[in-house]
Formats: sequence, C-alpha cells, structure tokens
Amino acid sequence: MKAIIGKKVGMSQIFDADGKVIPVTVIEAGPCVVVQKKTVEKDGYKAVQLGYEDVPERKLTKGEMGHLNKAGVSPKKHLKEFDLDAELNVGDIVKADTFAAGDHVDVTGVSKGHGYAGVIKRHGAHRLKETHGTGPVHRHAGSMGSGTDPSRIFKGKIGAGHMGVDQVTIMNLDVVKVDPELNMIVVRGAVPGPKGGLVTVRTTKKTILEKKGEAAGISANPQKASARVNPQKASARNK
Repeated sequence: MKAIIGKKVGMSQIFDADGKVIPVTVIEAGPCVVVQKKTVEKDGYKAVQLGYEDVPERKLTKGEMGHLNKAGVSPKKHLKEFDLDAELNVGDIVKADTFAAGDHVDVTGVSKGHGYAGVIKRHGAHRLKETHGTGPVHRHAGSMGSGTDPSRIFKGKIGAGHMGVDQVTIMNLDVVKVDPELNMIVVRGAVPGPKGGLVTVRTTKKTILEKKGEAAGISANPQKASARVNPQKASARNK
C-alpha cells in the first residue's frame, strides 16, 4: 500500500510506443512529510498521517501548530491519514517516486462545483419539444407522480438542486509516467476536481488480473467479438 497527496495540474495527451494517443492527467504529487504514526498498541489500528504544502504559521490554529510542533514538522496546510503498512516514521519524506510507471492507483478528489443546476444538466434528463404545446417549460422536470396514490414523491426522484462538490474516487487508473525531479505523476484518464484541486493517490483496492500466454486478449465467451475460434461467429467464418 502506497499513498501520496498532490494537486491536479491539468489534462494532456501523450503517445505510446505504437503511436496511439493516451489521454492523461498530470498530478503534482508531494513531497509529503509523515506527521504522525498510529500504532495498534496505542491507537488500536495502523495508519500514517501525511502533511502536504507549506503554509504560514499565522494561518493555523494553536492546536494545529501544537500537533505539528510535536512532530517537529513545519506548518502544513493539508493533513491526510492513510492505511499504510510501510515502515515509515515521523519526519520521513514521501515523494512522487514512491510510485512507478505501470502501477495501478485510485485517485480521490472533490468534483467541480456547478451551483444550482436543473435536471437536464444535473441528471441528463430529456427536454420537451419546442414546437407546439410545451409552453415555456421545455427544460422543466415535468410530472413528479400521481396525486391520489401514492400522494407523494418517492425518495431518490431526480430533480434540480446543488450539483458537484462531492468526494469522488476514480479507481484502477494506471500510472503512465513518474518524474521525481518535477514531483510529477502522470495517470491515464481523467481525475475529479478542477485544476489546482487537492487529490490523493493511493494503491488501488481493485484486484488486477493479468492474462498470460497465448490466451491473453482472447475471450472464452463465444458472445465476445474477441472469441475468433468460435466457428459460429460470422467474423470467424469470413477469415
């Protein structure tokens, strides 16, 4: 289990060895310092608290400064706790080279805020026609349910409301590139949040199954397009 705190720099694209374009997100990760180490004997569980991004002392409370001074750490803006089994001690530095190209990670961030949004933008609802009979309500939610029975709206019904600013985790992204000098981690795909938004990167909780041998990339399911060995498939008969 590995983890680090960082900021989303933005999205870009790179090309692999085969010339295929890969959409990537650049993350400025670390350096982070270990502020506290939780143990089973003292706290009942194992964990490591990381601090990220220097901040003036005047912007922290006395309680926060006391916590950091106890660890001998300079003022930090962000503190996050991770379930790490690594042999880390208070004062150790965690850098971007903790991860390597090919690692699979989960990235957590806070999604972009869109304010008060309607059902079309918030839930992808359909709009009404703009020809005849719809009036000035072509983007409204429409009927919510019967009046007599059940005489109420069921919980979970889509509607207008506050959109975004939710904690979102994108799982099982693979690390494409790591640059320790620039504190940069490049992951395939998109991650939640705006540019400059705080994100956490940790080893994925998904189980990675890799196919080996000649069967790699070929499905055993005859309904799959990759099952070329099935004589019933039209794609196999045409070869």
